[in-house]
Amino acid sequence: MVVASGVRIGWHDLPGPVRREIERIIGGGPVETVESQAGGFSPGTADRVRTAGGRRAFVKAVTPALNADSAAMARAELRISAAMPAGAPVPRVLGGFDDGEWVVLVLEDVAGAHPRTPWVEGEIRGAAAALRDLAAALTPAPIPDLPTAADRLAPAFGEWREIVADPPVDLDPWAARHLDDLCAVAERGIAALATGDTVTHTDLRADNILIRPDGRYVFIDWPWGCTGPDWLDSVLLAINVVVHGGDPGPLLAGVDREIVVGVFAGAAGYFLHRARQPAPPGLPTLREFQRFQGDALLPWLRDAFGD
Repeated sequence: MVVASGVRIGWHDLPGPVRREIERIIGGGPVETVESQAGGFSPGTADRVRTAGGRRAFVKAVTPALNADSAAMARAELRISAAMPAGAPVPRVLGGFDDGEWVVLVLEDVAGAHPRTPWVEGEIRGAAAALRDLAAALTPAPIPDLPTAADRLAPAFGEWREIVADPPVDLDPWAARHLDDLCAVAERGIAALATGDTVTHTDLRADNILIRPDGRYVFIDWPWGCTGPDWLDSVLLAINVVVHGGDPGPLLAGVDREIVVGVFAGAAGYFLHRARQPAPPGLPTLREFQRFQGDALLPWLRDAFGD
């Protein structure tokens, strides 16, 4: 199994003025303990911190000097997270800033653990129920001026066309025989995205979910938030269940089967095409992780096609 990870900086790599402003936001004096978090794709910080006064927070900070795309994503996440309605199952924003060089989010430090992978039945069912609650809290969309899911995902889900134009020599033989069909099915998935008025996470995986000790689910890391259909996050998380092992059925209940196949096909084409591109700065395992996901989706699609 390939693990998603970037090459992260840590708390002590931040400039002194940035650290002091973060400490002012948290309160309770200087930061005394730091626990860096592995995983994810950003080269920026991801640190659980505790101040001398016992206050805790989760700190994310990145500069364009590390990766320009990561900084842009952090700006989007700061705006989206700060606008979330009270009661939504997301981390509270304690503060943040963008000084033109460093983009910083200071979030509630959520006590909890990621769902287990391979996924287990109880946590799949819990996630399905929590996603229904998330969609209800974020419908109609409470955050203005977000891109739509169609705008966000259509270019990615259309990348089977890039594979048709230049098929890799190691392309799965079944996929090679069904390239036209995969393109057509992915187009149906794209068409289904042009509906709905729900703020969707659009990048759900097990590592973007925390389960609190009391069993409540919290959905973290929101740079890709957009508006779309209320079923979208459930279908995208079902992809993660298939990739890592587990029955995605509870997440797909009530969603049209043709839509599910279309979204899965679009995601597989995206993963397989992007896996051929050079790795972006600071994210050395991203392409390997994308290839792993694309390869894992093909058997599911083959069964869905019936051959």
